[in-house]
Amino acid sequence: MGRWSAADIPDLGGRRAVVTGANSGIGFHTALELARHGAEVVLACRSAERGQAAFDRIKAAVLDARLELAALDLADLASVREFAGRERDRPLDVLVNNAGVMALPRRTTADGFEMQFGTNHLGHFALTGLLLPALRAADSPRVVTVTSGFAWVGRIRFDDLQGERRYEKWTAYAQSKFANLVFTAELGRRVPEVASLAAHPGYASTNLQETGPRMAGSKVMERVTRAGNVIVGQPAAAGALPTLYAATAPGAAAGACYGPRLLQYRGAPTEVLTRSKAKDAELGARLWEVSESLTGVRYEVSGQARP
Repeated sequence: MGRWSAADIPDLGGRRAVVTGANSGIGFHTALELARHGAEVVLACRSAERGQAAFDRIKAAVLDARLELAALDLADLASVREFAGRERDRPLDVLVNNAGVMALPRRTTADGFEMQFGTNHLGHFALTGLLLPALRAADSPRVVTVTSGFAWVGRIRFDDLQGERRYEKWTAYAQSKFANLVFTAELGRRVPEVASLAAHPGYASTNLQETGPRMAGSKVMERVTRAGNVIVGQPAAAGALPTLYAATAPGAAAGACYGPRLLQYRGAPTEVLTRSKAKDAELGARLWEVSESLTGVRYEVSGQARP
């Protein structure tokens, strides 16, 4: 794929995309470039204020951008169902499961799930299932789920999924990001007519790194992570390139994961190796069944996901 950049995104006129967490970081730059290349983009954001600010920034940069701003809180299944209810009747070409939280002190979602697993995996699992009718109505639909390098050290702790007995913020984050990879593979097996791909940004400078220390009340760690973003991280626009490649490139392959070229750390996007365990069918089936049970969203062969 050479030195692929946002300039290589094809014309997306007539295509429609939903980007979760589009108000900042990777999600913002993903939405910006999709709009710049002609797609109609739904900015699915938890915060109305931050979502409106992102909407206005994209409109200022792309005068003819076709944008929609919609409320979506992935940590609240009622919000997921409400969003999907508004969107499921229109064809959807691209769903970018991007929104996430990282290394938080233990918190729970509105439905009582551990926040990182609940937001990063369960929220997107439910959203994708509920939007299947819209995806199936498009000609060549894609679902891109954004994971992290931490997925490579994660495992699914079925005996303590919610971290109720023992909680460590980075272990919980790694579990949620590994679940993203397992979900990507299992979605491809169960719904082959929808191309399921994964992407990760390497080390990209976003506000994600500072949120955990801020919630924990650690000013020192907040300053350390901010400095690390400046010194070590690549810009968020560069971190969005693997997601954009997976979402738009004609050569992007279903089932593949895309990340930065240089040691999966920074640089132009390329297909990257993932842990073979992420594609284990038995693990995928077990996580799928647990996710259906927890969310109440069941993917059906007919294309209808029951709330």
